[in-house]
Amino acid sequence: MPSSREVLAADGSLMRLTLATDGQYRLWQDLEDISPIMIKVMLLKEDRYFYYHPGVNPVALVRAMLATYVGGDRQGASTLTMQLVRRVYAINSRTVSGKLEQILAAFWLEARYSKHELLEAYLNLAPMGGNIEGVGAASQIYFHKIAGELSLSEALSLAVMPQSPARRARFQADFQAARDRLALFWQQTYPDDPRNQGLLVLTALGAERNELPFKAPHFTRRQLRQDATIIHTTIEPKLQTLLELRIRQYVAGKRHLGVNNATALLIDTRDQAIKAWVGSADFFNPMIYGQVDGVVARRSPGSTLKPFLYALGLDQGIIHPQSIIKDAPTAFGSFEPENFDHRFTGPISAHDALIKSRNLPAVWLAGQLTRPNLYGFLRQAQILGLRGESHYGLALALGGAS
Repeated sequence: MPSSREVLAADGSLMRLTLATDGQYRLWQDLEDISPIMIKVMLLKEDRYFYYHPGVNPVALVRAMLATYVGGDRQGASTLTMQLVRRVYAINSRTVSGKLEQILAAFWLEARYSKHELLEAYLNLAPMGGNIEGVGAASQIYFHKIAGELSLSEALSLAVMPQSPARRARFQADFQAARDRLALFWQQTYPDDPRNQGLLVLTALGAERNELPFKAPHFTRRQLRQDATIIHTTIEPKLQTLLELRIRQYVAGKRHLGVNNATALLIDTRDQAIKAWVGSADFFNPMIYGQVDGVVARRSPGSTLKPFLYALGLDQGIIHPQSIIKDAPTAFGSFEPENFDHRFTGPISAHDALIKSRNLPAVWLAGQLTRPNLYGFLRQAQILGLRGESHYGLALALGGAS
């Protein structure tokens, strides 16, 4: 069966859970990774004699036949293996022929696989409500924890779902009654269990499916490019939440200036681990194209190249700090650059032109450089992804390199 995929934070908490390719939430878990109490409760509920029958419990089968066809009270007698057969082979066991097919298939599975494998398969395929299958996905969705950490109360809640997954997954009256019956049965079967006290009071109500974590969406989407089923990351949930809050506060404080989006990346300089990743101020806001990841989006370097441009000019003797450069409307062929404020200062020193990030002096200087010019310098610096020099022209001085 195909599996869902999960992205985990540094502390092991779930950040993102995807659907399997067949539209189900299913996280395959080895039996050893499932809480022993979950296994014990499920066997108590579904098949107490699982390890002692060959796939069919003849005593239960006869009792169910007498109750159904003699007493008129329909009862089930499906073993855990028979339920697995019905799930795997899509058998309609409500008819006599279907029940016979189910029984024969159960014998067939028991002959081919160990009890360990059958129990593992059942726990991974048991219906848990809607499109949720198995205790691995159910524990993450309903209780936001891995299957190995399920408590007795949570195990009781999951164990009653396969009988009526559509109703009981909503944790309403039918679920409560079924769970209380199983809890009472547990207390009677294991009277010395120290966890019995308050078991009928501490009901484990799960979260709704729409409450699934969807944290660091830009980052997790990028991580899901990997082929792994379980993806471990270095994201710190508290730092992620804090950075998202700071981004929202920044945008709110600058909105009057026309700022409506921002992005940030938090890296631990000691090991270069990514601790938080915010690709936009609001992932779900189409007005700011929120699903575009600003951390990795291509953008113009803007004026960040100007210091290198002036350094090249100094090295080549074209200017010194007090050289006077013209900041006035100028056409460089068909290229007519402007300053960011759409104003011109006239004569200006190279020192001030760089500090004030004036565009016209920078473009003029770029045209005076010889070898290396700005493009050659970037090539020497092993900047990747550059096109041919003619593609950029003098616009490279103003960051036209996206």
